[in-house]
Amino acid sequence: MKNIISNNSKNVKCPICHSYDVYKFGKDPKTGNQKYQCKCCKHQGTFLNPVNNRPKKDYPKCPVCGSATYLHHDYKFYSNYSCRKCKHSVFIIKPNCIDDVSSSSLLGKTNFKRLRFPIFIVMQALMLFYVCNSPARKISRFLHLAFNIKVSHVTICKWIKCFAPIFQQKAFSYISKLNFNSDEWHIDETVVKINGLKYWIWFVIDSETRFIISFHISKERSEENAAITLFNASKLGKPSSIVSDRLHGYNVSVKSAFPDLKHIKVKSFADDISNNLIESFNKTFKAWYKSKLGFKSFASANNIVFMFVYFYNFINPHSSLDSLTPAQVAGAEYSEKDKQHLLLAC
Repeated sequence: MKNIISNNSKNVKCPICHSYDVYKFGKDPKTGNQKYQCKCCKHQGTFLNPVNNRPKKDYPKCPVCGSATYLHHDYKFYSNYSCRKCKHSVFIIKPNCIDDVSSSSLLGKTNFKRLRFPIFIVMQALMLFYVCNSPARKISRFLHLAFNIKVSHVTICKWIKCFAPIFQQKAFSYISKLNFNSDEWHIDETVVKINGLKYWIWFVIDSETRFIISFHISKERSEENAAITLFNASKLGKPSSIVSDRLHGYNVSVKSAFPDLKHIKVKSFADDISNNLIESFNKTFKAWYKSKLGFKSFASANNIVFMFVYFYNFINPHSSLDSLTPAQVAGAEYSEKDKQHLLLAC
């Protein structure tokens, strides 16, 4: 027998005949709300309107027509809202859900204590490896011939990756004073091998200073990893536009990290604005990387790539920048003597 509700405390009445003689009639299959049927006119429905009792959700208004929006998709690091009227998409980021870039978790020594060899020899080995692209065995031979110091190539292989945290602290002390609010930032990805598996490195470069603003190593070529790289770069400045290729993952990641900026997607090399700048950097990086025959582990790859970026930004002069480093063009002030000591002031 149906459960009749008469003169109930909720004042449920039929909206057609206004009778209070109603009874429960199952659940609404779409919303799960309680349905009722009027005993007089047999009208069915959810006579209590639960929509008005729900808390209003703080959805953004459409920036084009000002209409209300609804949640179209909810992803890990952003929410996609769609306008009910003009179907315009609005992307709202979730800052607390963004992972850190791989370059923020470097492993190694934080000082030069307990070294068997002088710091000058260590810096010479690092300079030969990252600037001159010399293998560890040739560096060992050079140190023996030039300074009469015997250093094993195994020791040199440890040097090139274990001092990354020291140089990261030095880079942070300069980067906070630099200006990267230029016209264009370029983003691109390239593939490397780590322990025989394919990984992707994402780079963001400033068009005016040639400074590598951010890099990230990931196992997947996804929009989430592109967004992680751009979010990390957004901490250092804001350009007028972002230039990328036509990879689908850049569409959402650029809108999420820089919702107000212009996104230029390069179609061909004949366009007025091309991605040649970062493609040229990828060529430089690959020429250095191929002689290494891949990396042994993710941690070593992370450290070594950071060291390469450090030498590219702060130590290695660029002919296109009038023999200055990208950091000097961006506003860093240091002498040639500081550069020879790798900015460590030792």
